[in-house]
Amino acid sequence: MHQAFQQDCLEMLAGRLERGEVSRRRFIQAATIMLAGTPFALRSTCADAADKTLVFVNWGGDAIRSYDQAYGQAFLRQSGVTVRQDGSGPTEGAITAQFKSGKPTWDIVDADPFSAISLGKRGMIEPIDYRIVDRSKMRRGFGWDYAASTYFFSYVIVYDTSRFGDRAPAGMADFFDVRKFPGKRSLYKWGAGMWEAALLADGVAPEKLYPLDLQRAHGKIAAFRPHVVSYWGGGADSQQILLSGDASMALIWSTRASVLEKDTNGQLKFTWDQGLISPGAMAVIKNNPAGADTAMNFIASAQDPHKQLIAFELMGQGPANPATDALIPADKKRINPMDPANAARQAVLDMGWYADNYGAALEAYTRLISA
Repeated sequence: MHQAFQQDCLEMLAGRLERGEVSRRRFIQAATIMLAGTPFALRSTCADAADKTLVFVNWGGDAIRSYDQAYGQAFLRQSGVTVRQDGSGPTEGAITAQFKSGKPTWDIVDADPFSAISLGKRGMIEPIDYRIVDRSKMRRGFGWDYAASTYFFSYVIVYDTSRFGDRAPAGMADFFDVRKFPGKRSLYKWGAGMWEAALLADGVAPEKLYPLDLQRAHGKIAAFRPHVVSYWGGGADSQQILLSGDASMALIWSTRASVLEKDTNGQLKFTWDQGLISPGAMAVIKNNPAGADTAMNFIASAQDPHKQLIAFELMGQGPANPATDALIPADKKRINPMDPANAARQAVLDMGWYADNYGAALEAYTRLISA
């Protein structure tokens, strides 16, 4: 699920560059942080630096067009290590193949925390060294054994005010109530967050969500299928289904939701009520060529709140370091999923549950929505 979100962020950022909303330099900086929450993509300028390389594997994309100017160079100056981008995509299968080769060429991967947890338990991912990576620069509960949080986004309700006037949905029960809020709906085709939404709508308290009752969730979704006009797979799709008027509500990424609200002058609005927070993270492949300490130092460098502010400014991603919250202008706090006022209205996806159950859950969900 993380891959689709990362590719969507690249698409949004490239669009802002083309419209002249950001400078090319700002674009380069933001693309770097957006993909990995940290610097990468520098080519060595001398033989010594070329001998010291850290390979960060991300999800690639056309938006990666130039070298990092602010963060990669800072890490090079600090450590003498050049950070090189590899956009081939760190799927679980590819990470497994790297490890099992006995000579991995990758160092750090941009992974779903639950993927890192699962692979870590199988001995393929290094434990995060919290003597180097600073837990105090992470939000409580988001420093896993095998993954370090990088940023956050949420699945939120977007609704069409032209259909409902001053009435606004107050949570997932309203999203699933087509009598109170008429019209078609759109859901995420990769399942994440949809099970939680269905259970919240069915009366499960946020603190009682896990372990997810998939049978109950799938029953709720199955009954709701006649009201679902589409199952979106990418951010552009989720926007279009709302802009076209085909759906009166959709559960989409908060990054896209804030753009829709701005671009439609508030015709399409979103709410944080019962939003579902999802984290992104970095992980280090076991026996990586640059060494675990180098990789951990790189992760630590990405914890700087000023670096994370850039990603928020351009993409609306919630910063992993809570100190960044204070740097966000008052008029922008509304779109930060991790602002304390916003986070308090949401529930967090349980990465431990996803590590143990996502594959089987997604298979069952896919059969359900495809039937």
